[in-house]
Amino acid sequence: MRTTHEEYDLVVIGGGVNGTGITVDAAGRGLKVLLCEKADLASATSSNSSKLIHGGLRYLEHYEFGLVKQALAEREILLKKAPHIMWPMRFILPHRPHLRPAWMIRMGLFLYDNLAKRNVLKGSRGVRFTDQSPMVSQINKGFEYSDGWVDDARLVTLNAVDAQSKGATILTRTQCVSAKRSNDQWEISLENTLTGDITNIKAKAIINAAGPWVKNFFDTALKKKSPKNIRLIKGSHFVVPKIHNDDQAYILQNEDKRIVFVLPYEDDYSLVGTTDVEYTGNPLEAKISDEETEYLVDIVNKHFKKKISAADVLHSFSGVRPLLDDESSSPDAITRDYTLELEHEQGKAPLLSVYGGKITTYRKLSESAVTQICKYFPKATAPWTKDAPIPGGDFDSQDSLLDTLELAYTFLPRSLLKRYVRTYGTHSYTLLHGVCSLDDMGEDFGAGLFNKEVNYLVNNEWAMTADDILWRRTKMGLRLTPVQQSDLSQHVMALLNDEKNAQVA
Repeated sequence: MRTTHEEYDLVVIGGGVNGTGITVDAAGRGLKVLLCEKADLASATSSNSSKLIHGGLRYLEHYEFGLVKQALAEREILLKKAPHIMWPMRFILPHRPHLRPAWMIRMGLFLYDNLAKRNVLKGSRGVRFTDQSPMVSQINKGFEYSDGWVDDARLVTLNAVDAQSKGATILTRTQCVSAKRSNDQWEISLENTLTGDITNIKAKAIINAAGPWVKNFFDTALKKKSPKNIRLIKGSHFVVPKIHNDDQAYILQNEDKRIVFVLPYEDDYSLVGTTDVEYTGNPLEAKISDEETEYLVDIVNKHFKKKISAADVLHSFSGVRPLLDDESSSPDAITRDYTLELEHEQGKAPLLSVYGGKITTYRKLSESAVTQICKYFPKATAPWTKDAPIPGGDFDSQDSLLDTLELAYTFLPRSLLKRYVRTYGTHSYTLLHGVCSLDDMGEDFGAGLFNKEVNYLVNNEWAMTADDILWRRTKMGLRLTPVQQSDLSQHVMALLNDEKNAQVA
């Protein structure tokens, strides 16, 4: 056990999108912040979403107009802040009259277009399907509207990068095992989940942004009852070879009143999801069931000429959403809005807990949470994140940045540079620093995942395993063979061992 004299203004529990968003916001307002995450950044819900920045068209059916309005406004803000990892996407909604009448869809799309100001995205319109359409012949018309795409795990990591650049301490593989109030402060014990080492620190405030573990943090670390209940809802997705060649995404209606997305994914694939299933157990162990796979396959096959089966699934993932328990009768009706619960002891040692939320409104949630905590820190500065770019997002268009990189690195394939633009943005220059030839990129572990990039991710983005690199920092797990993934894993372990030995020496 190690006791330090380190004192922080704020300790944030949880390295998902809300935790990292809160950390960077607070660090930018002048607070001394530490974030601890018991696994990898974005290792649970925040890397297993539908990867959409959207208002939530179907939430209008549940009369969540306030949530949709806020999400639509945030959608525009985020698309401007992060043009490398977010971009506009057009959605096709095939019309099936027995499920929802056309007038209802038109009314919903009118609200969707006008509830919040649109500067980036085009409005909705009706569409007719021709013989060349990927839709089955029975479906001959539909609607088209705009939303946005996001690389969810990159969003989390880049917020952490930004927070660290503003002085925050980011500790992954570190769990808060105990927190208790003492002399108007929090005494906190942090456990390194790899070594078992315990470090004791102090903080003036705590924000519990543990996502699916928000209630568990009360049970285990605080030893007290959570003021709110949550319901864990599993949403599963799978990846298959491209179902269609359009740039558009599809939003499919089903007889159970739910919807399923079919999204263009990593150029060569389609991402299909999501489900809504009540879940119990460890969120890190959530997996798609055979029933969920069959459910998604069936909906796709009702709509598309190209049929798929479970045998076509190349990859699947399941995220567990910690939704506020509003006593809704079905999972899809549970609110996706968030609640912030603040409590303190005679105006000291505040604890703020985050319940619920969705990725689109993470910035607004973070701003609201930090504003509440800053009441205890009179010297904190004003909110600032609305107009600040996400790291690497300080450029105008992907195409122009790609053209500039291609002129500077003529020896690198355009396809590789395109992936860098959509992963690192202008930080591609940092990754490629000192590279004057293809040989300078080092070993290719497969599909253009070079040693130069792997080292960058280990040294700059807290990557500690092959999975961190293949599924969260990138999506290269789709393209590397099992042998190549094993080679990468050994390389990463060797890198970390070399780093450890250098620190000891």
